[in-house]
Amino acid sequence: MPRPRRDSAAAADTRPAFARPPQPRGGPPPNSSPPKTPRQQVRTKAKQSPATSPQKRSGGDGRRKSGSPNKGSPTKTKAQYASSTSVGSGSHALSADSLAKLNAMNHGVRLSEKEIHRKEGAPRNNPIRANEKRHRKSHNRYDSAEILEKGHYGEHRHHRKARSVFSARKRPRGGGDPDDEDRNRKKRRILWAILIIVLLLIIFIPVGVVVSNKHKGNGGTTSDTDTNSNSDLDGIDPNSIPAYAKGGPLDPFTWADTKDFNLTFTNDTVGGLSVMGLYSSWDDGATPNDNTPPLSKQFPYGKTPIRGTNIGGWLSVEPFITPSLFESYSAHDNIVDEYSLTQRLGPAVAKTTLEKHYSTFVTEQTFQDIAGAGLDHVRIPFSYWAVTTYEGDPYVPKVSWRYLLRGIEYARKYGLRVNLDLHAVPGSQNGWNHSGRQGSIGWLNGTDGSLNAQRSLDIHNQLSKFFAQDRYKNVVTIYGLVNEPKMMAIPVDSVLDWNTQAVKIVRGNGLQQYISFGDGFLGLDKWENMFKDHDAKMVMDTHQYAIFNTGQLAFTHPSKISLACSGWGGLISKSNNPSTGWGPLFCGEFSQADTDCTEYLNNVNVGSRWTGTMNTQDPSTQVLSPTCPSTNPPCSCDSANADPSNYSPAYKQFLKMFAEAQMNSFEKGWGWFYWTWETESATQWSWKLGMKAGILPQIAYQPDFKCDTDVPDFKNLPEYY
Repeated sequence: MPRPRRDSAAAADTRPAFARPPQPRGGPPPNSSPPKTPRQQVRTKAKQSPATSPQKRSGGDGRRKSGSPNKGSPTKTKAQYASSTSVGSGSHALSADSLAKLNAMNHGVRLSEKEIHRKEGAPRNNPIRANEKRHRKSHNRYDSAEILEKGHYGEHRHHRKARSVFSARKRPRGGGDPDDEDRNRKKRRILWAILIIVLLLIIFIPVGVVVSNKHKGNGGTTSDTDTNSNSDLDGIDPNSIPAYAKGGPLDPFTWADTKDFNLTFTNDTVGGLSVMGLYSSWDDGATPNDNTPPLSKQFPYGKTPIRGTNIGGWLSVEPFITPSLFESYSAHDNIVDEYSLTQRLGPAVAKTTLEKHYSTFVTEQTFQDIAGAGLDHVRIPFSYWAVTTYEGDPYVPKVSWRYLLRGIEYARKYGLRVNLDLHAVPGSQNGWNHSGRQGSIGWLNGTDGSLNAQRSLDIHNQLSKFFAQDRYKNVVTIYGLVNEPKMMAIPVDSVLDWNTQAVKIVRGNGLQQYISFGDGFLGLDKWENMFKDHDAKMVMDTHQYAIFNTGQLAFTHPSKISLACSGWGGLISKSNNPSTGWGPLFCGEFSQADTDCTEYLNNVNVGSRWTGTMNTQDPSTQVLSPTCPSTNPPCSCDSANADPSNYSPAYKQFLKMFAEAQMNSFEKGWGWFYWTWETESATQWSWKLGMKAGILPQIAYQPDFKCDTDVPDFKNLPEYY
């Protein structure tokens, strides 16, 4: 993995790199006064009646009794009106004076109704019934809303009959303009529409925010064509999953993707690691291309160069590869690595988010495309939480293990050999974000250094037992101990001793494949006389980048190609020979990028050496002066970070030549693994995107440039971009 990670002062050869009730229908005449009768109380009771509890249907409500008044009988209306408005007792009688006033009032109401009906052209034979019909029509809208909410529609039909008698009296005694009534009805309709819209907004806006935030937290790694598949579960009985396994890593009904997994439940393990998802048979007869032997035959390491790619940022998350997982957070949030990301998300959301990433960022198509590009090996970085987690760890445990095993089976299908790379160990072996947790080194260093060293040995004890199985002997051909231990900060002897213990454990468990170890950024020359008494099937893994070293970053375009050819080519040739160097080695990581401009490459929210904006808050690592070859005009990242369709022809020529020069030099050893196959947007770090942009060979074993070819001066390519 690229090293945002790399200290800028490294030696040149080490790191080149989310009811209301209806309105009254008009007011009383200006000079009128309210009748001194119980009429207002009757209106209140009539309005409240529909809201009475349904349990009282057969009692208490006078309007539901068999003696309920008939709508067409004014006499019964007055009788009910009088009895229902008595105060203190249902049998209380009105005084003669009150009855007289009541009769006068009712007479006035009938006169006003006749007047209104004449204006409206309504029939005059039953004014109260006609008026009641209009009122019922306007009231039903409000009553039905209440009734439908409470589920008493049938009951409400009886309420309506009782209310209709009083509807005629709800109009002002002096009569009213029907136009006002229409306007009021329209206003009520508008108010109800507004109320409904507001209620819907109250419901759906928060939901939308939550979904949006969840989407942002989940990232954007899903492609338009890649979708999760769980159709295979249709033939699986959920009861076949034991109670103790339900909801856990062995329960396929919790998996985001079941495609190409064996879904028959098993709790069998090898080395304490689950075989759930694997089929019992396999075929090692595939080959990725005509230049590569099938898996069933040994690969001639040392004679035929490895031409491979890393599948980085998949099972070990890196911010610059999948920035969508990090860019929704502010600098204040300090979400900078997988540790802080999973801690922020919490266990459930972290599992959902990362498993979605695992299942979509790399699919079977990935391996098919890699083989189609003329590559023959894949280096698969994974982290220790694929195997286990420890107290205090926020990482998602064991889920990535299943995807690692499926990835190996996909590699097998397309004839690709696998280099297993334990990319993150307990405590962090280098303090860089791709080790899981950015910051201090807690492996072989600090208070828990020894504890974490032992934990990592225990993990290798499990892993080596698992991959010593016969099914892996042809496909997993290189077994890595630990990625990029920072041996400039960890005592060298401690790392060498740990290596020795790890090799002993791995070989003791029967694993016979090649074992790789990192050069630790010490410089290849320093290994000439170190760790010589080693296992016969060991190979060194060196990572070469020209952009994490300020001296090499400042090289001109021709000088960078010369560095790749003469500098690294000579160094690899010497070191690969046991008589002049340590012995067999391959380049496990390199890139064609010629700047460190890519977003998040030097850690989240940290700038670049190229523009002098790399403010790490640490004087020993920060670079606050521009490092590009020319400072007039000032250095810029615009061209380097542009869409590749906007690259100039000269820039495309340089990038392709720079990549092929490195490939040619690394083939003087055991070969190379490009960093990396796919990124969301960083073209100069993706073989897939580079091929599409025309800045990498379409077939890996058919490059256009070799180091014995003349190098152009690139005078038409500005050095500052």
